[in-house]
Formats: sequence, C-alpha cells, structure tokens
Amino acid sequence: MSLSVGQKAPDFDVVSSAGKALKLSDFIGKKNVVLYFYPGDFTPICTKETCGMRDMYADLESQDTEVIGVSVDSNESHEKFAAEYKVPFALVSDKNRDLARSYGATSFLRDILGKTARMTFVIDKKGQIAGIFQGELSAAKHVDGVRAAIKKLG
Repeated sequence: MSLSVGQKAPDFDVVSSAGKALKLSDFIGKKNVVLYFYPGDFTPICTKETCGMRDMYADLESQDTEVIGVSVDSNESHEKFAAEYKVPFALVSDKNRDLARSYGATSFLRDILGKTARMTFVIDKKGQIAGIFQGELSAAKHVDGVRAAIKKLG
C-alpha cells in the first residue's frame, strides 16, 4: 500500500516493548504522532536515527507530539537498545511486519531480509499524514524532516 500526505493514516493497536498499549485512535485530537520504521536495533544508521529522535524528543513533546519507533526486533532487544541509548519513547516489535505492511514500510529486498524499510510518518492530530520521509542511508533526512513537518503543524 502506498500512502501519501493528506491521506488518513491507518489505525494501529500495538503494545510497546515496555508493555504500554498504543492506538493511533487514542492520539487523535490530542497529539501528533511520529511513527518511524527502522531496519534494526544497534545498527549504525538506525542508532543515529533513534538518537536523533531522542535528542529532539523534549522539543517534540512540547509541541504535543509523540514518537513511536518500530522494527522487527524483539521486545528484549528493544529494551536493551532503549536502555543503552536512553530512548524515552516507545519502541514496538513488529515481528511479522503487519504494522509495516499497513504503512507500506516494506520492500522486496527488505522482505527477503525479514526487515522493514526505513520510513517515517508524521501524523497530525486529525489522524492525517502530514509528512512521509524515506531514505535507507540517511538518518538526518528523517530527523530533519520530522522537525520541519512538526514545525509546520505548530
């Protein structure tokens, strides 16, 4: 499925590695959501991307925005990753890539490798997609894109 800016974001109902229930519908009318898919914990670009999100998290929170990171890694891996890099937001294990598929964060190569594509979605308080960022080899493209998209929603 190919999503585009202005489209209604697919709802999700997942549980974070810390056991917190997360539903897009719970954020509607209250918070923007940054939903980012990344190939794996502890890999160089994914670590840089996650740390970039971490470093601007307080600023995003002050703009009524929640961040959720998603990969196929286990909850145990996510907990270790979050502890090592002091990640303050939810990480979700999408082992079967169901959430990734609903957002189109898959590709032929990534399916073969059993991973997700690197994609970031900024979802506004109305539940509409306000920004989509893609780029396998650039953490900065995602972090900078989120910063700019949230600023526009301000």
